[in-house]
Amino acid sequence: MSASVLNESRRALLKAVVAGGSAALATVLPAAQQGGSGVKIGIIGSGRIGGTLGLLWAKAGHQIFFSSRHPDELKDLVKRAGPSAQAGTPREAAVFGEVVLVSVPYGALPQIGRDLTSELAGKIVLETGNPYPSRDGPMAEPALQKGTGLASAEFLPGVRLVRAFNTIPAGALASQSGRPGERIGVPLAGNDKEALEVAGNLVRDAGFEPVIVGPLASASRFDRGTSVYGQALTVRELRQRLGLE
Repeated sequence: MSASVLNESRRALLKAVVAGGSAALATVLPAAQQGGSGVKIGIIGSGRIGGTLGLLWAKAGHQIFFSSRHPDELKDLVKRAGPSAQAGTPREAAVFGEVVLVSVPYGALPQIGRDLTSELAGKIVLETGNPYPSRDGPMAEPALQKGTGLASAEFLPGVRLVRAFNTIPAGALASQSGRPGERIGVPLAGNDKEALEVAGNLVRDAGFEPVIVGPLASASRFDRGTSVYGQALTVRELRQRLGLE
């Protein structure tokens, strides 16, 4: 099977899961060979992480809706992403996305959960933030002590949450995508099997390899301060440090 057909198969699988759940998976591969327009991904927070991932996913054939508090400042990002991209407010991105990436300073997460409860309800949400007391205030240390997987689930109720892309530095996210040889690994944690599958395929579409660590409670194993945080590790290195071998 050619690389283009594999990419179409992956996009069709993503669309099947987000649209219809596991019942759609049995028929998705034949349908994928007929082509597709990718998954609609809303990005809340289009900075160094969210912006870079949006560019990588647009290149992979997905439809991207960038957002920030100042969407007029995203024109250059949209231009770089191409005709499949647009920009607007976080609410518009949440409505647009079949999958939503939330990539904001961790202190903003509770407000997003309050403001966008209905728009995000039931959707697969990838969340990348890391709590820093100096930036995020008094909510940061309790969140880290609890573990960000469990804390983020409380801040974003009703979503199909996956912790993702919080360990890799932004510079490496841009430079190591699709590198030759063994790919850089991205640890994932979530309670929803299908959400993890979608997240894993989006990790691959961004040019990396997913490493499923476990349920949301296990996200603490790759939180800030752990041996894998802030580093671009290969899949083998990542699995070794996480004790997954």
